[in-house]
Amino acid sequence: MYRSHVLVCGGTGCTSSNSQAIIETLEAQIAEKGLSEEIKVIRTGCFGLCALGPIMIVYPEGSFYSQVQVEDIPEIVEEHLLKGRIVTRLLYDETVTETEIKSLNDTNFYAKQERVALRNCGVIDPENIDEYIAYDGYQALAKCLTEYSPEQVVQVIKDSGLRGRGGGGFPTGLKWSFTAANAADQKYVVCNADEGDPGAFMDRSVLEGDPHCIIEAMAICGYATGATEGYVYVRAEYPIAVNRLQIAIDQAREYGLLGKNIFDSGFDFDLHIRLGAGAFVCGEETALMTSIEGNRGEPRPRPPYPAVKGLFGKPTTENNVETFANVPQIILKGAEWFASMGTEKSKGTKVFALGGKITNTGLVEIPMGTTLREIIEEIGGGIPGGKKFKAAQTGGPSGGCIPAHLMDTPIDYDNLTAIGCMMGSGGLIVMDEDNCMVDIAKFFLDFTVDESCGKCTPCRVGTKRLREMLDKITDGKATLEDLDKLEELCNYIKANSLCGLGQTAPNPVLATLKFFRDEYEAHVIEKRCPAGVCKKLLSYSIVEDLCKGCTACARKCPVGAISGAVKQVHTIDNEKCIKCGVCMDTCKFNAIIKK
Repeated sequence: MYRSHVLVCGGTGCTSSNSQAIIETLEAQIAEKGLSEEIKVIRTGCFGLCALGPIMIVYPEGSFYSQVQVEDIPEIVEEHLLKGRIVTRLLYDETVTETEIKSLNDTNFYAKQERVALRNCGVIDPENIDEYIAYDGYQALAKCLTEYSPEQVVQVIKDSGLRGRGGGGFPTGLKWSFTAANAADQKYVVCNADEGDPGAFMDRSVLEGDPHCIIEAMAICGYATGATEGYVYVRAEYPIAVNRLQIAIDQAREYGLLGKNIFDSGFDFDLHIRLGAGAFVCGEETALMTSIEGNRGEPRPRPPYPAVKGLFGKPTTENNVETFANVPQIILKGAEWFASMGTEKSKGTKVFALGGKITNTGLVEIPMGTTLREIIEEIGGGIPGGKKFKAAQTGGPSGGCIPAHLMDTPIDYDNLTAIGCMMGSGGLIVMDEDNCMVDIAKFFLDFTVDESCGKCTPCRVGTKRLREMLDKITDGKATLEDLDKLEELCNYIKANSLCGLGQTAPNPVLATLKFFRDEYEAHVIEKRCPAGVCKKLLSYSIVEDLCKGCTACARKCPVGAISGAVKQVHTIDNEKCIKCGVCMDTCKFNAIIKK
Protein backbone atom coordinates (compact mmCIF):
# COMPACT_ATOMS: atom_id res chain seq x y z
CA MET A 1 0.00 0.00 0.00
CA TYR A 2 1.47 3.30 -1.11
CA ARG A 3 0.61 6.61 0.57
CA SER A 4 1.30 8.65 -2.56
CA HIS A 5 1.17 8.05 -6.29
CA VAL A 6 3.13 10.34 -8.60
CA LEU A 7 1.84 10.37 -12.17
CA VAL A 8 4.23 11.71 -14.81
CA CYS A 9 3.16 12.25 -18.41
CA GLY A 10 4.89 9.85 -20.79
CA GLY A 11 3.22 11.05 -23.99
CA THR A 12 5.31 12.10 -26.95
CA GLY A 13 5.11 15.81 -26.14
CA CYS A 14 6.30 15.50 -22.56
CA THR A 15 8.82 12.79 -23.48
CA SER A 16 10.38 15.20 -25.95
CA SER A 17 10.54 17.71 -23.08
CA ASN A 18 12.61 15.30 -20.97
CA SER A 19 9.92 13.60 -18.90
CA GLN A 20 11.87 10.30 -18.98
CA ALA A 21 14.81 11.99 -17.22
CA ILE A 22 12.33 13.47 -14.73
CA ILE A 23 11.00 9.98 -13.95
CA GLU A 24 14.50 8.54 -13.51
CA THR A 25 15.59 11.42 -11.25
CA LEU A 26 12.34 11.15 -9.28
CA GLU A 27 12.83 7.43 -8.66
CA ALA A 28 16.46 7.96 -7.66
CA GLN A 29 15.56 10.77 -5.23
CA ILE A 30 12.71 8.75 -3.72
CA ALA A 31 15.08 5.80 -3.18
CA GLU A 32 17.71 8.09 -1.64
CA LYS A 33 15.17 9.38 0.89
CA GLY A 34 14.08 5.83 1.73
CA LEU A 35 10.57 6.38 0.37
CA SER A 36 10.46 3.62 -2.26
CA GLU A 37 8.00 1.55 -0.20
CA GLU A 38 5.70 4.55 0.35
CA ILE A 39 5.62 6.34 -2.99
CA LYS A 40 4.94 4.87 -6.41
CA VAL A 41 5.93 6.63 -9.65
CA ILE A 42 3.71 5.90 -12.66
CA ARG A 43 4.40 6.89 -16.25
CA THR A 44 1.07 7.62 -17.92
CA GLY A 45 -0.15 8.72 -21.32
CA CYS A 46 -1.00 12.27 -22.31
CA PHE A 47 -2.96 14.41 -19.80
CA GLY A 48 -4.14 16.68 -22.60
CA LEU A 49 -2.81 20.06 -21.50
CA CYS A 50 0.30 19.83 -23.65
CA ALA A 51 1.14 23.54 -23.40
CA LEU A 52 2.15 23.00 -19.75
CA GLY A 53 4.31 19.92 -20.13
CA PRO A 54 6.16 18.16 -18.65
CA ILE A 55 3.27 17.46 -16.29
CA MET A 56 3.31 15.72 -12.90
CA ILE A 57 0.32 15.04 -10.65
CA VAL A 58 0.70 13.86 -7.06
CA TYR A 59 -2.16 11.94 -5.43
CA PRO A 60 -4.03 11.84 -3.08
CA GLU A 61 -3.71 15.66 -3.01
CA GLY A 62 -4.16 15.97 -6.78
CA SER A 63 -1.39 18.57 -6.96
CA PHE A 64 -0.85 19.56 -10.59
CA TYR A 65 2.78 20.45 -11.25
CA SER A 66 3.36 22.01 -14.67
CA GLN A 67 6.48 22.63 -16.77
CA VAL A 68 8.50 20.53 -14.36
CA GLN A 69 12.26 20.41 -14.89
CA VAL A 70 14.79 17.85 -13.67
CA GLU A 71 16.22 20.54 -11.38
CA ASP A 72 12.85 20.80 -9.60
CA ILE A 73 12.72 17.15 -8.55
CA PRO A 74 14.85 17.34 -5.36
CA GLU A 75 12.61 20.12 -4.03
CA ILE A 76 9.41 18.21 -4.84
CA VAL A 77 10.71 15.06 -3.16
CA GLU A 78 12.08 16.88 -0.11
CA GLU A 79 9.20 19.26 0.46
CA HIS A 80 6.10 17.49 -0.86
CA LEU A 81 6.78 13.76 -0.76
CA LEU A 82 8.84 13.74 2.42
CA LYS A 83 7.53 16.67 4.47
CA GLY A 84 4.02 16.97 3.00
CA ARG A 85 4.40 20.61 1.94
CA ILE A 86 3.12 21.29 -1.59
CA VAL A 87 5.54 23.27 -3.76
CA THR A 88 3.14 26.01 -4.80
CA ARG A 89 5.55 27.77 -7.16
CA LEU A 90 5.40 24.79 -9.53
CA LEU A 91 1.62 24.34 -9.45
CA TYR A 92 -0.47 25.20 -12.50
CA ASP A 93 -1.62 28.78 -11.81
CA GLU A 94 -5.30 28.08 -12.32
CA THR A 95 -5.34 25.38 -9.63
CA VAL A 96 -4.13 27.78 -6.92
CA THR A 97 -6.56 30.07 -5.10
CA GLU A 98 -6.23 32.11 -1.94
CA THR A 99 -8.05 29.50 0.11
CA GLU A 100 -7.43 26.18 -1.61
CA ILE A 101 -5.78 24.15 -4.35
CA LYS A 102 -8.37 23.23 -6.98
CA SER A 103 -8.69 19.88 -8.64
CA LEU A 104 -7.49 19.61 -12.21
CA ASN A 105 -11.05 18.75 -13.29
CA ASP A 106 -12.26 22.12 -12.02
CA THR A 107 -9.97 24.16 -14.29
CA ASN A 108 -11.35 25.82 -17.42
CA PHE A 109 -9.47 23.43 -19.67
CA TYR A 110 -11.08 20.31 -18.21
CA ALA A 111 -14.38 21.52 -16.76
CA LYS A 112 -16.38 21.30 -20.01
CA GLN A 113 -14.74 18.14 -21.24
CA GLU A 114 -16.41 14.73 -21.24
CA ARG A 115 -13.66 12.11 -21.53
CA VAL A 116 -14.77 8.86 -23.13
CA ALA A 117 -12.11 8.01 -25.71
CA LEU A 118 -9.50 9.67 -23.48
CA ARG A 119 -10.90 8.30 -20.20
CA ASN A 120 -7.73 6.42 -19.22
CA CYS A 121 -5.13 8.72 -20.76
CA GLY A 122 -3.12 10.31 -17.97
CA VAL A 123 -4.80 7.99 -15.46
CA ILE A 124 -3.19 4.54 -15.88
CA ASP A 125 0.18 3.08 -16.77
CA PRO A 126 -0.37 2.04 -20.41
CA GLU A 127 2.24 -0.70 -20.12
CA ASN A 128 0.48 -2.44 -17.23
CA ILE A 129 -2.53 -4.54 -18.22
CA ASP A 130 -3.55 -4.91 -14.57
CA GLU A 131 -4.20 -1.19 -14.31
CA TYR A 132 -6.41 -1.31 -17.41
CA ILE A 133 -8.31 -4.26 -15.95
CA ALA A 134 -8.72 -2.34 -12.68
CA TYR A 135 -10.56 0.35 -14.67
CA ASP A 136 -13.11 -2.15 -16.06
CA GLY A 137 -10.79 -3.24 -18.83
CA TYR A 138 -11.89 -6.25 -20.93
CA GLN A 139 -15.23 -6.39 -19.11
CA ALA A 140 -16.97 -5.20 -22.27
CA LEU A 141 -15.37 -8.03 -24.26
CA ALA A 142 -16.39 -10.53 -21.60
CA LYS A 143 -19.94 -9.17 -21.65
CA CYS A 144 -20.17 -9.52 -25.43
CA LEU A 145 -18.81 -13.08 -25.47
CA THR A 146 -20.91 -14.34 -22.57
CA GLU A 147 -24.17 -12.36 -22.81
CA TYR A 148 -24.63 -11.08 -26.38
CA SER A 149 -24.93 -12.62 -29.78
CA PRO A 150 -22.91 -10.99 -32.59
CA GLU A 151 -26.15 -9.50 -33.94
CA GLN A 152 -26.93 -7.97 -30.55
CA VAL A 153 -23.50 -6.35 -30.38
CA VAL A 154 -24.00 -4.79 -33.80
CA GLN A 155 -27.41 -3.53 -32.72
CA VAL A 156 -26.00 -1.89 -29.59
CA ILE A 157 -23.44 0.00 -31.70
CA LYS A 158 -26.21 1.02 -34.12
CA ASP A 159 -28.45 2.22 -31.30
CA SER A 160 -25.62 4.28 -29.79
CA GLY A 161 -25.42 6.46 -32.89
CA LEU A 162 -21.63 6.16 -33.00
CA ARG A 163 -20.24 7.52 -36.26
CA GLY A 164 -16.75 7.08 -37.67
CA ARG A 165 -14.29 9.52 -36.11
CA GLY A 166 -11.85 9.34 -39.00
CA GLY A 167 -13.51 12.11 -40.96
CA GLY A 168 -16.31 10.61 -43.02
CA GLY A 169 -18.71 10.15 -40.13
CA PHE A 170 -20.25 6.93 -41.50
CA PRO A 171 -22.47 5.12 -38.95
CA THR A 172 -20.24 2.55 -37.25
CA GLY A 173 -22.94 -0.02 -36.49
CA LEU A 174 -24.10 0.05 -40.10
CA LYS A 175 -20.53 -0.54 -41.32
CA TRP A 176 -20.18 -3.51 -38.96
CA SER A 177 -23.49 -4.97 -40.15
CA PHE A 178 -22.32 -4.91 -43.78
CA THR A 179 -19.28 -7.04 -42.95
CA ALA A 180 -21.29 -9.33 -40.69
CA ALA A 181 -23.78 -10.02 -43.49
CA ASN A 182 -21.11 -11.33 -45.86
CA ALA A 183 -20.21 -14.99 -45.45
CA ALA A 184 -16.54 -15.83 -45.94
CA ASP A 185 -13.91 -18.29 -44.76
CA GLN A 186 -11.90 -15.38 -43.35
CA LYS A 187 -12.77 -11.85 -42.25
CA TYR A 188 -10.61 -9.05 -40.90
CA VAL A 189 -10.74 -6.05 -38.58
CA VAL A 190 -8.44 -3.13 -39.39
CA CYS A 191 -7.62 -0.17 -37.17
CA ASN A 192 -6.53 2.94 -39.02
CA ALA A 193 -3.86 4.59 -36.87
CA ASP A 194 -2.20 6.31 -39.82
CA GLU A 195 -2.84 9.78 -38.47
CA GLY A 196 -1.51 12.11 -41.14
CA ASP A 197 -3.22 15.50 -40.74
CA PRO A 198 -0.82 18.33 -39.85
CA GLY A 199 -1.32 19.20 -36.20
CA ALA A 200 -3.33 16.06 -35.35
CA PHE A 201 -2.21 13.74 -32.55
CA MET A 202 -5.46 12.34 -31.13
CA ASP A 203 -5.00 8.73 -32.22
CA ARG A 204 -1.34 8.72 -31.23
CA SER A 205 -2.26 9.85 -27.71
CA VAL A 206 -4.88 7.11 -27.30
CA LEU A 207 -2.42 4.44 -28.43
CA GLU A 208 0.24 5.84 -26.10
CA GLY A 209 -2.06 6.25 -23.13
CA ASP A 210 -4.62 3.45 -23.42
CA PRO A 211 -3.62 0.79 -25.99
CA HIS A 212 -5.66 -1.98 -24.39
CA CYS A 213 -8.96 -0.22 -25.16
CA ILE A 214 -8.16 -0.53 -28.89
CA ILE A 215 -7.32 -4.21 -28.53
CA GLU A 216 -10.54 -4.84 -26.63
CA ALA A 217 -12.65 -2.88 -29.13
CA MET A 218 -11.14 -4.67 -32.13
CA ALA A 219 -11.84 -8.04 -30.52
CA ILE A 220 -15.46 -6.94 -29.92
CA CYS A 221 -15.71 -5.89 -33.56
CA GLY A 222 -14.23 -9.23 -34.62
CA TYR A 223 -16.86 -11.09 -32.61
CA ALA A 224 -19.67 -8.92 -33.99
CA THR A 225 -18.63 -9.28 -37.64
CA GLY A 226 -17.23 -12.82 -37.66
CA ALA A 227 -13.58 -11.80 -38.02
CA THR A 228 -10.79 -13.73 -36.32
CA GLU A 229 -7.80 -11.60 -37.26
CA GLY A 230 -7.02 -7.91 -36.96
CA TYR A 231 -4.37 -5.44 -38.07
CA VAL A 232 -3.40 -2.10 -36.58
CA TYR A 233 -1.86 0.08 -39.26
CA VAL A 234 0.22 2.70 -37.46
CA ARG A 235 2.84 5.07 -38.79
CA ALA A 236 6.43 4.27 -37.92
CA GLU A 237 6.91 7.92 -36.83
CA TYR A 238 5.00 6.99 -33.66
CA PRO A 239 7.66 4.87 -31.90
CA ILE A 240 6.21 5.27 -28.39
CA ALA A 241 2.72 4.31 -29.59
CA VAL A 242 4.05 1.31 -31.53
CA ASN A 243 6.10 0.08 -28.57
CA ARG A 244 3.25 0.38 -26.06
CA LEU A 245 0.78 -1.23 -28.44
CA GLN A 246 3.11 -4.20 -28.93
CA ILE A 247 3.56 -4.53 -25.16
CA ALA A 248 -0.23 -4.43 -24.74
CA ILE A 249 -0.77 -7.10 -27.43
CA ASP A 250 1.82 -9.37 -25.80
CA GLN A 251 0.20 -8.90 -22.38
CA ALA A 252 -3.28 -9.59 -23.77
CA ARG A 253 -2.04 -12.83 -25.35
CA GLU A 254 -0.39 -13.84 -22.07
CA TYR A 255 -3.67 -13.26 -20.21
CA GLY A 256 -5.67 -15.21 -22.78
CA LEU A 257 -7.49 -12.10 -24.01
CA LEU A 258 -6.13 -12.58 -27.52
CA GLY A 259 -5.65 -15.88 -29.28
CA LYS A 260 -7.72 -19.06 -29.10
CA ASN A 261 -10.95 -19.61 -27.19
CA ILE A 262 -11.13 -16.22 -25.44
CA PHE A 263 -13.10 -16.46 -22.15
CA ASP A 264 -13.80 -20.13 -23.01
CA SER A 265 -16.37 -18.86 -25.50
CA GLY A 266 -15.00 -20.61 -28.57
CA PHE A 267 -14.15 -17.21 -30.11
CA ASP A 268 -10.67 -16.80 -31.60
CA PHE A 269 -9.08 -13.46 -32.34
CA ASP A 270 -5.53 -12.21 -32.75
CA LEU A 271 -3.87 -8.92 -33.68
CA HIS A 272 -0.86 -7.79 -35.69
CA ILE A 273 0.86 -4.43 -36.13
CA ARG A 274 1.77 -3.10 -39.56
CA LEU A 275 3.97 -0.02 -39.83
CA GLY A 276 3.27 2.70 -42.36
CA ALA A 277 5.91 4.95 -43.87
CA GLY A 278 3.93 8.14 -43.30
CA ALA A 279 2.10 8.43 -46.62
CA PHE A 280 -1.00 10.55 -46.09
CA VAL A 281 -2.90 8.64 -48.78
CA CYS A 282 -2.65 5.48 -46.66
CA GLY A 283 -5.20 7.02 -44.34
CA GLU A 284 -7.73 6.23 -47.08
CA GLU A 285 -9.11 2.81 -46.21
CA THR A 286 -8.48 1.01 -49.50
CA ALA A 287 -4.94 2.44 -49.82
CA LEU A 288 -4.29 1.39 -46.23
CA MET A 289 -5.36 -2.18 -46.95
CA THR A 290 -3.26 -2.27 -50.11
CA SER A 291 -0.26 -1.20 -48.02
CA ILE A 292 -0.92 -3.90 -45.39
CA GLU A 293 -0.87 -6.43 -48.22
CA GLY A 294 2.68 -5.34 -49.01
CA ASN A 295 1.92 -3.27 -52.08
CA ARG A 296 2.32 0.42 -52.88
CA GLY A 297 -0.31 2.35 -50.91
CA GLU A 298 -2.74 3.41 -53.64
CA PRO A 299 -6.54 3.60 -53.42
CA ARG A 300 -8.80 1.15 -55.19
CA PRO A 301 -11.98 2.03 -57.03
CA ARG A 302 -15.17 1.37 -55.06
CA PRO A 303 -17.34 -0.69 -55.33
CA PRO A 304 -16.56 -3.33 -54.25
CA TYR A 305 -16.42 -1.88 -50.76
CA PRO A 306 -14.17 -3.33 -48.04
CA ALA A 307 -17.16 -4.99 -46.34
CA VAL A 308 -17.41 -7.19 -49.45
CA LYS A 309 -13.83 -7.31 -50.69
CA GLY A 310 -11.28 -5.67 -48.44
CA LEU A 311 -7.99 -6.85 -46.96
CA PHE A 312 -6.56 -9.78 -48.95
CA GLY A 313 -9.82 -9.81 -50.89
CA LYS A 314 -11.87 -10.76 -47.80
CA PRO A 315 -14.69 -8.89 -46.00
CA THR A 316 -13.12 -6.28 -43.75
CA THR A 317 -14.23 -3.72 -41.18
CA GLU A 318 -12.05 -0.65 -40.88
CA ASN A 319 -12.35 2.05 -38.21
CA ASN A 320 -9.93 4.58 -36.81
CA VAL A 321 -8.47 4.63 -33.29
CA GLU A 322 -10.92 7.08 -31.76
CA THR A 323 -13.93 5.21 -33.11
CA PHE A 324 -12.73 1.98 -31.53
CA ALA A 325 -11.87 3.76 -28.26
CA ASN A 326 -15.57 4.51 -27.70
CA VAL A 327 -16.76 0.92 -28.19
CA PRO A 328 -15.94 -0.69 -24.80
CA GLN A 329 -17.68 2.09 -22.90
CA ILE A 330 -20.76 1.84 -25.14
CA ILE A 331 -20.99 -1.88 -24.40
CA LEU A 332 -20.53 -1.40 -20.64
CA LYS A 333 -22.70 1.67 -20.12
CA GLY A 334 -25.26 1.11 -22.84
CA ALA A 335 -26.26 2.69 -26.13
CA GLU A 336 -28.63 5.12 -24.38
CA TRP A 337 -25.79 6.52 -22.27
CA PHE A 338 -23.68 7.31 -25.31
CA ALA A 339 -26.62 8.64 -27.31
CA SER A 340 -27.52 11.00 -24.46
CA MET A 341 -24.43 13.06 -25.31
CA GLY A 342 -24.10 15.19 -28.41
CA THR A 343 -26.74 16.25 -30.91
CA GLU A 344 -29.58 14.50 -32.72
CA LYS A 345 -27.44 13.24 -35.60
CA SER A 346 -23.99 13.41 -34.01
CA LYS A 347 -23.93 11.39 -30.80
CA GLY A 348 -21.22 11.18 -28.18
CA THR A 349 -18.03 13.15 -27.87
CA LYS A 350 -15.23 14.22 -30.20
CA VAL A 351 -11.53 14.54 -29.50
CA PHE A 352 -9.74 17.56 -30.97
CA ALA A 353 -6.07 18.39 -31.16
CA LEU A 354 -6.16 22.08 -30.36
CA GLY A 355 -3.22 23.96 -31.82
CA GLY A 356 -2.06 27.12 -33.55
CA LYS A 357 -2.67 30.61 -32.09
CA ILE A 358 -4.24 29.42 -28.83
CA THR A 359 -3.17 29.66 -25.19
CA ASN A 360 -3.96 26.08 -24.12
CA THR A 361 -2.69 23.79 -26.84
CA GLY A 362 -3.41 20.13 -26.34
CA LEU A 363 -6.07 17.43 -26.50
CA VAL A 364 -9.69 18.15 -25.67
CA GLU A 365 -12.69 15.85 -25.71
CA ILE A 366 -16.03 17.60 -25.77
CA PRO A 367 -19.66 16.57 -26.38
CA MET A 368 -20.77 17.01 -29.98
CA GLY A 369 -22.60 20.29 -30.33
CA THR A 370 -20.16 22.33 -28.26
CA THR A 371 -19.61 25.65 -30.01
CA LEU A 372 -16.32 26.77 -31.45
CA ARG A 373 -16.46 29.81 -29.17
CA GLU A 374 -16.59 27.59 -26.07
CA ILE A 375 -13.64 25.56 -27.34
CA ILE A 376 -11.46 28.57 -28.12
CA GLU A 377 -12.37 31.06 -25.41
CA GLU A 378 -13.17 28.81 -22.45
CA ILE A 379 -11.29 25.56 -22.96
CA GLY A 380 -8.46 26.94 -25.08
CA GLY A 381 -7.97 30.07 -23.00
CA GLY A 382 -8.35 32.47 -25.94
CA ILE A 383 -5.85 33.95 -28.39
CA PRO A 384 -2.50 34.95 -26.86
CA GLY A 385 -1.16 38.49 -27.06
CA GLY A 386 -4.58 40.14 -27.26
CA LYS A 387 -4.90 39.24 -30.94
CA LYS A 388 -8.27 38.77 -32.64
CA PHE A 389 -9.55 35.36 -33.66
CA LYS A 390 -9.74 35.04 -37.43
CA ALA A 391 -10.54 31.43 -38.34
CA ALA A 392 -10.19 27.82 -37.28
CA GLN A 393 -9.12 25.13 -39.68
CA THR A 394 -10.87 21.80 -39.15
CA GLY A 395 -10.22 18.56 -40.94
CA GLY A 396 -6.66 19.41 -41.94
CA PRO A 397 -5.81 19.29 -45.67
CA SER A 398 -9.22 17.77 -46.35
CA GLY A 399 -11.20 20.32 -44.37
CA GLY A 400 -12.25 23.90 -44.45
CA CYS A 401 -12.18 26.86 -42.14
CA ILE A 402 -14.66 28.41 -39.76
CA PRO A 403 -14.50 32.23 -39.79
CA ALA A 404 -14.97 34.47 -36.76
CA HIS A 405 -18.59 35.31 -37.51
CA LEU A 406 -19.48 31.62 -37.26
CA MET A 407 -17.82 31.04 -33.89
CA ASP A 408 -21.15 30.12 -32.32
CA THR A 409 -21.65 27.21 -34.73
CA PRO A 410 -22.18 23.94 -32.80
CA ILE A 411 -19.43 21.53 -33.79
CA ASP A 412 -20.92 18.37 -35.25
CA TYR A 413 -20.90 16.55 -38.58
CA ASP A 414 -23.92 18.20 -40.15
CA ASN A 415 -23.27 21.78 -39.02
CA LEU A 416 -19.71 21.69 -40.31
CA THR A 417 -20.81 20.21 -43.63
CA ALA A 418 -23.45 22.94 -43.97
CA ILE A 419 -20.81 25.68 -43.84
CA GLY A 420 -18.47 23.91 -46.24
CA CYS A 421 -16.21 22.36 -43.61
CA MET A 422 -15.78 18.84 -42.30
CA MET A 423 -14.99 17.24 -38.97
CA GLY A 424 -12.00 15.33 -40.25
CA SER A 425 -10.08 13.27 -37.74
CA GLY A 426 -10.07 16.15 -35.24
CA GLY A 427 -7.28 18.60 -35.93
CA LEU A 428 -8.34 22.13 -34.94
CA ILE A 429 -5.84 24.82 -35.86
CA VAL A 430 -6.63 28.31 -34.61
CA MET A 431 -5.56 31.38 -36.59
CA ASP A 432 -5.46 35.04 -35.66
CA GLU A 433 -5.34 38.35 -37.52
CA ASP A 434 -1.68 37.81 -38.45
CA ASN A 435 -2.50 34.79 -40.64
CA CYS A 436 -3.01 35.23 -44.37
CA MET A 437 -5.79 32.92 -45.54
CA VAL A 438 -4.34 32.61 -49.04
CA ASP A 439 -1.07 31.49 -47.47
CA ILE A 440 -2.96 28.99 -45.29
CA ALA A 441 -4.59 27.52 -48.40
CA LYS A 442 -1.12 27.27 -49.97
CA PHE A 443 0.23 25.48 -46.89
CA PHE A 444 -2.38 22.73 -47.00
CA LEU A 445 -2.21 22.42 -50.76
CA ASP A 446 1.57 22.04 -50.54
CA PHE A 447 0.94 19.11 -48.23
CA THR A 448 -1.61 17.53 -50.57
CA VAL A 449 0.64 17.91 -53.62
CA ASP A 450 3.46 16.16 -51.76
CA GLU A 451 1.20 13.39 -50.47
CA SER A 452 -0.75 12.61 -53.65
CA CYS A 453 -0.08 9.03 -54.70
CA GLY A 454 -0.28 10.06 -58.34
CA LYS A 455 -2.67 7.32 -59.41
CA CYS A 456 -5.33 9.62 -60.87
CA THR A 457 -4.74 12.67 -63.05
CA PRO A 458 -7.19 15.10 -61.39
CA CYS A 459 -5.31 14.82 -58.10
CA ARG A 460 -1.78 14.34 -59.46
CA VAL A 461 -1.89 17.20 -61.95
CA GLY A 462 -4.85 19.25 -60.75
CA THR A 463 -3.43 19.98 -57.29
CA LYS A 464 -0.15 21.16 -58.85
CA ARG A 465 -2.03 23.54 -61.12
CA LEU A 466 -3.96 24.82 -58.10
CA ARG A 467 -0.68 25.40 -56.30
CA GLU A 468 0.70 27.36 -59.26
CA MET A 469 -2.40 29.54 -59.36
CA LEU A 470 -2.09 30.32 -55.65
CA ASP A 471 1.57 31.20 -56.19
CA LYS A 472 0.46 33.58 -58.92
CA ILE A 473 -1.96 35.23 -56.48
CA THR A 474 0.58 35.64 -53.66
CA ASP A 475 3.17 36.96 -56.14
CA GLY A 476 0.76 39.73 -57.18
CA LYS A 477 0.54 38.50 -60.78
CA ALA A 478 -3.04 37.20 -60.84
CA THR A 479 -6.24 38.73 -62.22
CA LEU A 480 -9.87 38.41 -61.18
CA GLU A 481 -10.30 35.94 -64.02
CA ASP A 482 -7.74 33.73 -62.28
CA LEU A 483 -9.98 33.56 -59.20
CA ASP A 484 -12.81 32.21 -61.34
CA LYS A 485 -10.46 29.66 -62.91
CA LEU A 486 -9.22 28.68 -59.45
CA GLU A 487 -12.73 27.91 -58.26
CA GLU A 488 -13.58 26.04 -61.48
CA LEU A 489 -10.50 23.82 -61.14
CA CYS A 490 -11.30 23.11 -57.48
CA ASN A 491 -14.75 21.83 -58.41
CA TYR A 492 -13.33 19.69 -61.23
CA ILE A 493 -10.81 18.02 -58.91
CA LYS A 494 -13.53 17.34 -56.32
CA ALA A 495 -15.79 15.72 -58.88
CA ASN A 496 -13.22 13.55 -60.69
CA SER A 497 -10.57 12.36 -58.24
CA LEU A 498 -10.43 8.66 -57.42
CA CYS A 499 -10.29 8.76 -53.64
CA GLY A 500 -11.13 10.95 -50.69
CA LEU A 501 -7.71 12.61 -50.64
CA GLY A 502 -8.13 14.08 -54.10
CA GLN A 503 -11.85 14.76 -53.67
CA THR A 504 -11.23 16.87 -50.58
CA ALA A 505 -7.88 18.41 -51.57
CA PRO A 506 -9.50 21.64 -52.86
CA ASN A 507 -11.50 22.18 -49.66
CA PRO A 508 -9.06 24.60 -47.97
CA VAL A 509 -9.02 26.70 -51.15
CA LEU A 510 -12.79 26.69 -51.58
CA ALA A 511 -13.39 27.50 -47.89
CA THR A 512 -10.98 30.43 -47.85
CA LEU A 513 -12.41 31.69 -51.15
CA LYS A 514 -15.91 31.52 -49.69
CA PHE A 515 -15.23 33.28 -46.40
CA PHE A 516 -12.19 35.42 -47.19
CA ARG A 517 -12.66 36.41 -50.82
CA ASP A 518 -11.80 39.98 -49.85
CA GLU A 519 -8.28 38.81 -48.97
CA TYR A 520 -7.91 37.12 -52.34
CA GLU A 521 -9.14 40.27 -54.08
CA ALA A 522 -6.71 42.42 -52.08
CA HIS A 523 -3.87 40.24 -53.38
CA VAL A 524 -5.19 40.43 -56.95
CA ILE A 525 -6.54 43.99 -57.27
CA GLU A 526 -4.55 45.98 -54.72
CA LYS A 527 -1.40 43.84 -54.93
CA ARG A 528 -1.11 43.71 -51.15
CA CYS A 529 -1.37 41.11 -48.43
CA PRO A 530 -3.67 42.42 -45.64
CA ALA A 531 -1.99 40.21 -43.04
CA GLY A 532 1.51 41.22 -44.12
CA VAL A 533 2.61 37.63 -44.77
CA CYS A 534 3.15 37.28 -48.54
CA LYS A 535 6.68 38.60 -49.04
CA LYS A 536 6.42 39.66 -52.68
CA LEU A 537 3.51 41.94 -51.84
CA LEU A 538 5.16 43.60 -48.86
CA SER A 539 6.86 46.95 -48.71
CA TYR A 540 8.94 48.25 -45.82
CA SER A 541 9.06 51.92 -44.90
CA ILE A 542 10.53 54.12 -42.18
CA VAL A 543 8.35 56.35 -40.02
CA GLU A 544 10.12 59.71 -40.05
CA ASP A 545 8.97 60.81 -36.61
CA LEU A 546 10.33 57.65 -34.98
CA CYS A 547 13.63 57.26 -36.83
CA LYS A 548 16.65 58.37 -34.73
CA GLY A 549 19.24 57.93 -37.47
CA CYS A 550 21.17 55.37 -35.43
CA THR A 551 22.21 53.50 -38.66
CA ALA A 552 21.65 50.07 -37.04
CA CYS A 553 19.17 49.02 -39.74
CA ALA A 554 21.48 50.16 -42.54
CA ARG A 555 24.40 48.23 -41.07
CA LYS A 556 22.32 45.03 -40.77
CA CYS A 557 20.65 45.19 -44.21
CA PRO A 558 22.19 42.36 -46.29
CA VAL A 559 21.64 44.10 -49.65
CA GLY A 560 22.37 47.72 -48.72
CA ALA A 561 18.79 48.88 -49.39
CA ILE A 562 18.79 51.42 -46.51
CA SER A 563 20.55 54.76 -46.72
CA GLY A 564 20.86 57.85 -44.55
CA ALA A 565 23.37 59.85 -42.53
CA VAL A 566 23.96 59.50 -38.80
CA LYS A 567 21.18 61.19 -36.78
CA GLN A 568 19.23 61.76 -40.00
CA VAL A 569 16.02 60.04 -41.15
CA HIS A 570 16.81 56.93 -43.19
CA THR A 571 15.01 55.63 -46.29
CA ILE A 572 14.45 52.19 -47.78
CA ASP A 573 14.94 51.52 -51.50
CA ASN A 574 12.14 49.02 -52.20
CA GLU A 575 13.72 48.14 -55.55
CA LYS A 576 16.71 46.69 -53.72
CA CYS A 577 14.80 45.43 -50.67
CA ILE A 578 14.49 41.60 -50.48
CA LYS A 579 11.87 41.83 -47.71
CA CYS A 580 13.85 39.75 -45.26
CA GLY A 581 12.63 41.77 -42.25
CA VAL A 582 16.09 42.09 -40.66
CA CYS A 583 15.74 45.87 -40.45
CA MET A 584 12.44 45.59 -38.61
CA ASP A 585 13.91 43.13 -36.12
CA THR A 586 16.94 45.38 -35.61
CA CYS A 587 15.20 48.72 -35.03
CA LYS A 588 14.84 49.50 -31.31
CA PHE A 589 12.50 52.43 -31.92
CA ASN A 590 9.73 50.63 -33.89
CA ALA A 591 10.41 53.05 -36.70
CA ILE A 592 10.17 50.45 -39.49
CA ILE A 593 6.79 49.15 -40.60
CA LYS A 594 5.63 46.74 -43.26
CA LYS A 595 2.40 46.91 -45.19
